[in-house]
Amino acid sequence: MSESVGGVSTPEGPTAGDGPTRDTERVERAAEETARDSGGALALLQTTAGRSLGLVVALILLCAVGMITAGDRFASYDNMMTILRLAATIGVVSIGMTFVITGGGIDLSVGAILALSSVWCTTLSTQTMAEDTHWSVMVVVALLVGAGCGLINGLLIAYGGVVPFIATLAMLASARGLAEIISNRRTQIVHVQAFKDSFNSEIFGIPLIVVIFVLVAAIGWVLLNRTTFGRRTLAVGGNPEAARLAGIHVKRHTVLLYVLLGLCCGIAALMLVSRTTTGSSTHGTLYELDAIAAVVIGGTLLSGGRGTIVGTVFGVLIFTTLTNVFTLNNRSISEQSLLKGLIIVAAVLLQQRLASRKGNT
Repeated sequence: MSESVGGVSTPEGPTAGDGPTRDTERVERAAEETARDSGGALALLQTTAGRSLGLVVALILLCAVGMITAGDRFASYDNMMTILRLAATIGVVSIGMTFVITGGGIDLSVGAILALSSVWCTTLSTQTMAEDTHWSVMVVVALLVGAGCGLINGLLIAYGGVVPFIATLAMLASARGLAEIISNRRTQIVHVQAFKDSFNSEIFGIPLIVVIFVLVAAIGWVLLNRTTFGRRTLAVGGNPEAARLAGIHVKRHTVLLYVLLGLCCGIAALMLVSRTTTGSSTHGTLYELDAIAAVVIGGTLLSGGRGTIVGTVFGVLIFTTLTNVFTLNNRSISEQSLLKGLIIVAAVLLQQRLASRKGNT
């Protein structure tokens, strides 16, 4: 149909101004179709199952590389147990770190707290008391030292208003320095045989420290995913002000998160002391970086509000296996550090990509 305007026939339909609108709609529809076609993998990685599957695939590929480059040396039972023993210590620390980062915090002092716990529980007076009474005295001392350091961190951050980065950096320097003072910068040998026998025992052929790691991971999973404490941790990390308005005591909860991480450091100290039969101020060096890396690789958001214990476990296994493959192939520690750094950057960039894509949808 047409209409006459001033004796001139013009077609009926959209005005000239509607042209850009139609073009915009076509572009948007094309973009949506392209996103649906090409964003399937990214959409899968946004789910917990997808992230876990990606970590499993990465671990399998890493094991394949180990098999190809090191052969039977990598695939042997003894080497598998070595990987698990190494993963157990840093793994327990990483479980605690998962809670702190999920709650919107960070802790750079975990390695120093572990060192201080290992030194304090292996002093001559502590070991003498353990020999006179029971070896569990060493366990109690390590746990109390770890929890005490975590309590100080939590109080400084929650009630003192100190930024987590600064507070834990100060604890890193202080705890390491105190460990050096107590030990006089000497390695302290464990003489309590009952302690060594107990922690170096096996359960159904599996080293006890590996069993401890599994138990800590299982308890951590239940605590984060099936309890009010876990839901509050997610809420505090996602939006502290909204959590406060919802009735959550944010400051108290923050303190509890750092105490929990301190306890994990105490447990890890006992595991490391039993494996090396020593307490030293040099124990746990760079553990903070390894723990944060494992947590980030596992899928926990550095900004807080989302955490995964399963992902952290896989992250620990990936980094430990990577170190083992490099060691078996006589590669330098510098190369290991370089590759770890690249993996961390790639994981953070992927997190940001997924977060921005989720926000746009």
